[in-house]
Amino acid sequence: MAATLLVSEFFHRGGKHQYCRILGFLSISFVTVAMIWSVVLLIYAIPLHLETPVALLRSAMALWATNILVFAVWYWRLDAGGPHQRSARPGHTDGAFLFPQMTIPITVENACEKELWSPQFVDYLFLAFNTSTALSPTDVPVLSRWAKGLMMIQSTISLAVIALLAARAVNIL
Repeated sequence: MAATLLVSEFFHRGGKHQYCRILGFLSISFVTVAMIWSVVLLIYAIPLHLETPVALLRSAMALWATNILVFAVWYWRLDAGGPHQRSARPGHTDGAFLFPQMTIPITVENACEKELWSPQFVDYLFLAFNTSTALSPTDVPVLSRWAKGLMMIQSTISLAVIALLAARAVNIL
């Protein structure tokens, strides 16, 4: 993973962003598969009582937080062509997500502000946090099929971690 980061930095400094994009997708794909495998291991470990309750709780919390971060990165990298393509445009008028800022009507007073608005990583992090917490999007409607699919996967992972953790906690009590 560290080697990928170093190679990516080399390409970034050389202006070869298409290679950075490919390496970024490979890295986040690897982390996603590892996270899903960790959820499978958690599901396997709970009924067999292979781990202590404290270790299970720590693992579940780590997986839940990882789920949020991984999917925030996916949304950030895929929406409207990714961060480089979004920053190359004067505003964020299309994409897979309809952020509230995109629905504010343009008036003379806010024309410059509205035109320059574009979602940043924290906007996608907020979206991913809400998806993992509420198991659905909250203030950001989902417009594309790929985004709906990713959000279903994220919600399923979060539900599995939370439900299994709750079931184990009730069993311990």
